[in-house]
Amino acid sequence: MAKESMKAREVKRKKLVEKYAKKRAELKAKGDYVGLQKLPRNSMKIRMHNRCSETGRPKGYMRQFGLSRISFRELASKGLIPGVKKASW
Repeated sequence: MAKESMKAREVKRKKLVEKYAKKRAELKAKGDYVGLQKLPRNSMKIRMHNRCSETGRPKGYMRQFGLSRISFRELASKGLIPGVKKASW
Protein backbone atom coordinates (compact mmCIF):
# COMPACT_ATOMS: atom_id res chain seq x y z
CA MET A 1 0.00 0.00 0.00
CA ALA A 2 1.41 3.36 -1.03
CA LYS A 3 1.57 6.28 1.35
CA GLU A 4 -1.47 8.53 1.21
CA SER A 5 0.78 11.55 0.60
CA MET A 6 2.14 9.95 -2.59
CA LYS A 7 -1.36 9.23 -3.86
CA ALA A 8 -2.43 12.79 -3.06
CA ARG A 9 0.62 14.19 -4.86
CA GLU A 10 -0.29 12.28 -8.02
CA VAL A 11 -3.88 13.54 -7.86
CA LYS A 12 -2.59 17.10 -7.48
CA ARG A 13 -0.30 16.66 -10.50
CA LYS A 14 -3.17 15.31 -12.58
CA LYS A 15 -5.32 18.35 -11.77
CA LEU A 16 -2.47 20.73 -12.67
CA VAL A 17 -1.88 18.96 -15.99
CA GLU A 18 -5.57 19.27 -16.89
CA LYS A 19 -5.68 22.92 -15.79
CA TYR A 20 -2.67 24.07 -17.84
CA ALA A 21 -2.97 21.74 -20.87
CA LYS A 22 -4.65 24.30 -23.13
CA LYS A 23 -2.33 27.15 -22.12
CA ARG A 24 0.73 24.93 -22.53
CA ALA A 25 -0.38 23.91 -26.05
CA GLU A 26 -0.90 27.56 -27.05
CA LEU A 27 2.51 28.60 -25.75
CA LYS A 28 4.17 25.68 -27.56
CA ALA A 29 2.47 26.62 -30.82
CA LYS A 30 3.74 30.19 -30.50
CA GLY A 31 7.22 29.02 -29.56
CA ASP A 32 7.11 31.10 -26.36
CA TYR A 33 9.54 29.12 -24.22
CA VAL A 34 9.85 31.89 -21.63
CA GLY A 35 6.11 31.61 -20.98
CA LEU A 36 6.39 27.84 -20.73
CA GLN A 37 9.11 28.15 -18.09
CA LYS A 38 6.84 30.30 -15.94
CA LEU A 39 4.21 27.56 -15.69
CA PRO A 40 4.40 25.16 -12.71
CA ARG A 41 6.72 22.18 -13.19
CA ASN A 42 4.05 19.72 -12.14
CA SER A 43 1.81 20.91 -14.96
CA MET A 44 3.94 18.89 -17.40
CA LYS A 45 2.35 15.60 -18.42
CA ILE A 46 5.72 13.82 -18.29
CA ARG A 47 5.91 14.28 -14.50
CA MET A 48 2.81 12.14 -13.88
CA HIS A 49 3.37 8.53 -12.86
CA ASN A 50 0.98 5.62 -13.39
CA ARG A 51 -0.26 4.14 -10.12
CA CYS A 52 -2.55 1.27 -9.25
CA SER A 53 -6.08 2.58 -8.71
CA GLU A 54 -6.60 0.18 -5.82
CA THR A 55 -3.36 0.22 -3.84
CA GLY A 56 -1.39 3.15 -5.28
CA ARG A 57 1.57 0.93 -6.15
CA PRO A 58 3.79 2.62 -8.79
CA LYS A 59 5.61 -0.46 -10.09
CA GLY A 60 4.19 -3.42 -12.00
CA TYR A 61 1.39 -1.26 -13.44
CA MET A 62 -0.83 -2.75 -16.15
CA ARG A 63 -2.20 0.05 -18.35
CA GLN A 64 -5.03 -1.95 -19.84
CA PHE A 65 -6.61 -2.48 -16.40
CA GLY A 66 -5.22 0.42 -14.35
CA LEU A 67 -4.01 -2.01 -11.69
CA SER A 68 -0.71 -3.33 -10.40
CA ARG A 69 0.21 -6.92 -11.19
CA ILE A 70 -0.56 -8.00 -7.62
CA SER A 71 -4.04 -6.43 -7.50
CA PHE A 72 -4.75 -7.75 -10.99
CA ARG A 73 -3.85 -11.30 -9.98
CA GLU A 74 -6.06 -11.19 -6.88
CA LEU A 75 -9.09 -9.79 -8.73
CA ALA A 76 -8.64 -12.13 -11.69
CA SER A 77 -8.47 -15.21 -9.48
CA LYS A 78 -11.67 -14.11 -7.75
CA GLY A 79 -13.32 -13.64 -11.16
CA LEU A 80 -13.98 -9.92 -10.67
CA ILE A 81 -12.39 -8.77 -13.93
CA PRO A 82 -14.67 -9.46 -16.89
CA GLY A 83 -13.15 -11.45 -19.75
CA VAL A 84 -10.15 -12.64 -17.71
CA LYS A 85 -9.74 -16.14 -16.36
CA LYS A 86 -6.81 -18.08 -14.99
CA ALA A 87 -5.05 -20.18 -17.58
CA SER A 88 -4.71 -23.91 -16.98
CA TRP A 89 -3.32 -26.63 -19.22
